[in-house]
Amino acid sequence: MTAPRLIRLQDTPSAPWRNGGGTTRELLAWPAPPAAWQLRVSVAEIAADGPFSAFPGVQRWFAVLKGAGVELSIDGRARRVSREDEPLCFAGDAAASCRLVDGPTLDLNLMLRGVPGRLLPAVDGERWQPRSAQCGLFSAVAGRCDAAATNAVEVPAYALLWFQQAPASLAFEASQRPAVATGWWLEAA
Repeated sequence: MTAPRLIRLQDTPSAPWRNGGGTTRELLAWPAPPAAWQLRVSVAEIAADGPFSAFPGVQRWFAVLKGAGVELSIDGRARRVSREDEPLCFAGDAAASCRLVDGPTLDLNLMLRGVPGRLLPAVDGERWQPRSAQCGLFSAVAGRCDAAATNAVEVPAYALLWFQQAPASLAFEASQRPAVATGWWLEAA
């Protein structure tokens, strides 16, 4: 099995949005450029109300990492998303806009083009079995990720641990017991 890749948010450059409403840090894009990505994991800081960019043919997953949350309008339907909520999935070509609930937010994005996948909360200490060929963990807090066939890996807060070949199972144990989600599992075929 290939060793997992650890990508820290703090080590990833930030790119401003064209509309000036925020910034994005791309943690992972697969396959690597110049090919068009099929899988993209990023963290966005939303600093102002406004529209989301359209991504035709892409399935988008969205989760709030920090802040009071957002109210999204997706094809005219309102949906409030906070850190306590399950990740939201919607079509990348949907007309989507955002209104901040109470100040800026930090948000996790999983985008999939032509491959199935999902984003779901990681429950502290519970073992998870990925259903896809590739998978990862985005940590909200520091802890240890235990893969079935490898040694446990120390993961800092706000980092992506990515497995190019998904192990049979994974578990994440937080160093401290947070009041909300410890992290999110990601997977893609």
